[in-house]
Amino acid sequence: MQGKRISLIILFVSLLCNVALAQKDAAHNPIIYADVPDMSMLRVGNTYYMSSTTMHMSPGVPIMKSKDLVNWQIISYAYDTLANVDAMNLVNGKSTYGKGSWASCLRYHNGTFYVSTFAQTTGKTYIYSTKNLEKGPWKAQSFKPAYHDHSLFFDDNGRVYMIWGAGKLRIMELKEDLSGVKEGTERVLIENASAPAGTNIMLGAEGSQLFKVNGKYYLFNITWPRGGMRTVVVHRADKITGPYEGKLAFQDQGVAQGGIIDTPDGQWFAYLFQDHGSVGRIPYLVPMKWEDGWPVIGVNGKAPETLDLPASKGLIPGIVANDEFTRRKKEPALPLVWQWNHNPDNQLWSVTQRKGYLRLTTGRIDTLFVMAKNTLTQRTIGPVSSGITCIDGSNMKEGDFAGLALLQSKFGQVGLQLKNGTLSVVMVNAGSGKPLEVGRVALKQKTVYLKAECDFRDKIDIARFFYSLDGKSWIPIGSELKMEYSLAHFMGYRFGLFNYATKTAGGFVDFDYFHISNRITEKN
Repeated sequence: MQGKRISLIILFVSLLCNVALAQKDAAHNPIIYADVPDMSMLRVGNTYYMSSTTMHMSPGVPIMKSKDLVNWQIISYAYDTLANVDAMNLVNGKSTYGKGSWASCLRYHNGTFYVSTFAQTTGKTYIYSTKNLEKGPWKAQSFKPAYHDHSLFFDDNGRVYMIWGAGKLRIMELKEDLSGVKEGTERVLIENASAPAGTNIMLGAEGSQLFKVNGKYYLFNITWPRGGMRTVVVHRADKITGPYEGKLAFQDQGVAQGGIIDTPDGQWFAYLFQDHGSVGRIPYLVPMKWEDGWPVIGVNGKAPETLDLPASKGLIPGIVANDEFTRRKKEPALPLVWQWNHNPDNQLWSVTQRKGYLRLTTGRIDTLFVMAKNTLTQRTIGPVSSGITCIDGSNMKEGDFAGLALLQSKFGQVGLQLKNGTLSVVMVNAGSGKPLEVGRVALKQKTVYLKAECDFRDKIDIARFFYSLDGKSWIPIGSELKMEYSLAHFMGYRFGLFNYATKTAGGFVDFDYFHISNRITEKN
């Protein structure tokens, strides 16, 4: 009897170990623990593609590729510059934080990829197209007005439509060359698309994404019942023009807004995202099946932690990456993980003027970090991440401030400042809503190492800043930054390399490298 008990215990432990190993080798939600909102996804053969929102950043509308729906790599952008206007250029006191281009729609039709988006900044709708997402070239078209959260759709009969709106959804047909709207085709499609989620609605149904499966049209939207959470509603019709019948499709952890994707072997998933504090809006994959012609999302109505997909290999590289700023011939000046905060002045940065370094030169006087040009950014990642750089301030001018930042409305900075002829390492904390200098240490050397650490675990959303004189021993500086996701910027926190002048333009700094890690120093 005792032998049987021992055998059962061994079997039980073995089963637990196998479950643990299986979970370790499986994919986990969130699929990407970083700010990748408003996903639009499609599959061509056995390759998946995805577009997302980066609003005021340049270049914009990132395109990502995956072979397994889990491990994604940025492969291109739909545009280098959205528009050459004051707000995008950070000139004349104007900016376009929280605006720029919003939710995109990624489509593939007759051998061509299409990415459509819209911009409050310009009041226009944009359609970008290319035969090759990775190599381009891209063709750009635009027309007014900006159609909010639209879904571009190529029907089987060759006609092209857009569905857009919030609460009341509308449909229209586009001209064959996609240059604008066919006159007289705009009409109301669904009078109240939020209705399946109830009558007390805080956010009317928006984020339209339309799909055609087995001859039926399925329109996915997000809505937000007052006192509830972000919710997925789906409408179904036999004709694209309706009539549509709707259902509440998914309501769990605020995971909502997106669409559906199938695998070559017949699995179906809903791709959605969750507002996750200061790291941003993070993507989830939720298994789904079809019942009576309706998509049934979730495992017992929930977004599972583990998925029957290959495990993630991590977000480094792919979504973010280290950069030594060394470039071989024919390599791009900047890897695709980098984006500028607003349109850059390309005459004031270089990776060739000093081999192996990024040089940022000041071209004007600025007094506030978020209004300074040529801040180069990468996403932060969760659950924890750190960014490290080494900066040479030998050629700074009086009043210059340069270094490493965490960019959002309530930002934090650690960097070199030349003040009254003395070079110091300084920490600025804007967690109160106003930038305050909370740490300053005079230096006897021109080069310093800088580090910013982010802790997003359990939405604690705390950042700490450090400096080092030798790249080995790190010294805390200033105070903790309480990070906060602000709708004014509408974006998760980003690491940023910056340099701006407050007195005299023309100084420059050289960054030796940028390293990103998914580890931080644990507090004792």
